[in-house]
Amino acid sequence: MFQQLVPLLRQRSVLLTVTSLEEDQIRVNVLPKKLADGENAALTTPMSFTGTAAELDAQLPDAIVSFVASHLELKNTLDHAKEEMAAAAKAAQDEARNKSKTAKKTVPAAEPVKKDEQKAAEPPTVRGLFDIPTPVGAQPTPPADSDAEAEILAEIKQDEETEEEDEALVGS
Repeated sequence: MFQQLVPLLRQRSVLLTVTSLEEDQIRVNVLPKKLADGENAALTTPMSFTGTAAELDAQLPDAIVSFVASHLELKNTLDHAKEEMAAAAKAAQDEARNKSKTAKKTVPAAEPVKKDEQKAAEPPTVRGLFDIPTPVGAQPTPPADSDAEAEILAEIKQDEETEEEDEALVGS
């Protein structure tokens, strides 16, 4: 059993507790100790085994091997992830510095505008309630011919007069 704990013991202290339970049951707890305050809590997850003395003699070494392997794999994964994040953060800082340096170099000084080049600002146009905005790229529709408008208005007026005459005939 202790041979299986050696790889974990090289990394951190381990507290073992052995407790007798009811009848012939025994509980063995394996508690890895925390090394630093900022350390990931997953690295100190305890493991508990319960069984008879014969069961623990037969199965505990394999269970401890699995526990230690998982623990060491997690530690290596966390260390690798921390290294990658640190490298990515450094690369991002370097890139930001390079961008700010090139931005300072490429920004030309603004030239003053000459009075001859200044254009008079056009007053903004206010759209009416029934104005329809022209879609981008489309040509605005020309206003209707005044002859066509006059013709339409004449037809409307004629229809109104016809209706009034009909009402007058019906009313008499």
